[in-house]
Amino acid sequence: MDKKQAKVLKDALKVLGKKNLALIIHGGSFPSRKGENTGFGTPNSNGAKDLIDYVSGVFTSIQLGPSGKTKSCDSSPYTSTIFSNNPLFVDLKELTTKEWDYILSEETFNKIVEENPNKEIAKTAYSYIYKAQETALKEAYSNFKTSDKLKKARKEFEVYKLENKFWLETDALYSALSIEHNNDYWPLWQNETDKNLYSPNSYEEKTDYSKRLDEIEEKYKDEIEYYMFVQYVISKQNEETKNYAKSKKIKMIADRQVAFSDRDTWAYKSLFLEGWSLGCPPDYFSANGQAWGFPVMNPELLFKKDGSLDKGGVLMKNLFKKMFKENPGGVRIDHIVGLIDPWVYKSNANPKPEEGAGRLYSSPEHSELSKYAIATMENINNEVTSDNEKRIIDLTDKQIKEYGRLIEKIVIAAAKEEGLNKNDIVCEDLGTLTNPVAAVMEKFGLLGMKLTQFVVPTVEEHPYRMKNIPAKTWVMVGTHDNQPIKRWADSLVNTHEAYLHAKNLVEDVYPYEENKDDVIVKLTQDADFLAETKLIELFASKAENVQIFFTDYFNINETYNVPGTSGEENWSLRLTDDYANLTPINLAKILKKAILARGKEFTDKNHKIVENLETL
Repeated sequence: MDKKQAKVLKDALKVLGKKNLALIIHGGSFPSRKGENTGFGTPNSNGAKDLIDYVSGVFTSIQLGPSGKTKSCDSSPYTSTIFSNNPLFVDLKELTTKEWDYILSEETFNKIVEENPNKEIAKTAYSYIYKAQETALKEAYSNFKTSDKLKKARKEFEVYKLENKFWLETDALYSALSIEHNNDYWPLWQNETDKNLYSPNSYEEKTDYSKRLDEIEEKYKDEIEYYMFVQYVISKQNEETKNYAKSKKIKMIADRQVAFSDRDTWAYKSLFLEGWSLGCPPDYFSANGQAWGFPVMNPELLFKKDGSLDKGGVLMKNLFKKMFKENPGGVRIDHIVGLIDPWVYKSNANPKPEEGAGRLYSSPEHSELSKYAIATMENINNEVTSDNEKRIIDLTDKQIKEYGRLIEKIVIAAAKEEGLNKNDIVCEDLGTLTNPVAAVMEKFGLLGMKLTQFVVPTVEEHPYRMKNIPAKTWVMVGTHDNQPIKRWADSLVNTHEAYLHAKNLVEDVYPYEENKDDVIVKLTQDADFLAETKLIELFASKAENVQIFFTDYFNINETYNVPGTSGEENWSLRLTDDYANLTPINLAKILKKAILARGKEFTDKNHKIVENLETL
């Protein structure tokens, strides 16, 4: 896109009150430059830099997915580690350059590219690259140790290890134990001591475990050092990417998942609530709820009686401080309800109320959870059922502050300490919000999300309808868990539901059309027109911040992730390497119609911008 086109689009976004326009694309979905497709995308590649160039000038940011290390058998970034970065995000091509003293041979790199089973399709090859990447990184590590030209880098590596010791040692040790037991899932390890190395129950156990730690550290010294080396390389490349994006006026926004990985559960087992797991109650995606199986932070270990941080609180703050430090563009927090009003269930049961599940801080009537309750029996609306998400009412300001204590004293405090503020926090608050979550969001002025694809057209005041969307929020048609908007529109053609959506869209987006019945008919029958209108809706709304998932922007008609399913098809979709030849959405046309949707007075005032958009 040339500068003239970019200026016209930016002018239009400005008059529409848009402060941020973000492209959502997870790390593995980044494209590759020709001849560099190893089977997995990375924000640190040449292909990623090309994409940053492509979106700069109009977009203000790129929203990434979680960047933690994933398991060999599970590619989901939402079950990745909280501290360690994903080795798959190391750009191997860079290690073949003079800057890294060619510690990875061109031969090895080209072999990985050539043998990539998905080199002809826009999909990751997870199982393939998981093994191939490790082979390449071990070769690089071996050469790094002996390179005369990388003496300075080795000194930097030593400093890196010291600065990140609080998490790096445990994560590296876990990798050593995974080799010891030939399995990276600790519950399957045969040695009970190894399962509990960081959660001794007595002084005697602590002494025994310390000896075992020394034994493993000595036995796997080189493997532990290798793990740390890989993390060092990622940190170096991440810093380069951040600086490159900044030079193009693009912010990189990180993503913090609600989960703790197996590695984290093992390392911090003593901080979790025994016998309980984090999940999701019955909802749109699952009638029986979602049994995520993630550990629950023990509420009694987050804060001390004097209000200062306890061990669990220190861990959480260190996590967010690291994220804000490494991602000055901000952080998206997935499933913010999991920090404010989490749904927990018995680890051996289903996440259903009738099987003992409930909100950790909102179940004063629960025989086991009541001791953690912030809400009291007086806050329960007895006119609704026990599983209704709106049953907690009339909270006092003191109670709201208690619900928001983790947000205020850990998340926002961490952001401030790293030079950011609450506006750099994007809160995924989609779905039905509990009243405590809504109250905390309002009290601390946090920016949530509005997902227009999920509007209920029969509800006049639905929060996802365009006319009800406030300015201080992020708006989008869909996330990584939804159908691309074109596929959504295709599924509605010639249905009564399409008609219901069409009636609202005509009222909200096309008030200037004289024959509204004709427009309703077209929206009901023409999927392309319906999809385009849903995109216009984003920009015509009052929302100051807009996000577009890469499948929606580039008109890719495939779903990235299907909740409740598993397998390598999920999380595997990539932006094709020749994306410049794709037909993206017509942003000029969409912005023009968004201006028209604001009414005649607004359009007349900005007629010059409309004319400029028509020339693109």
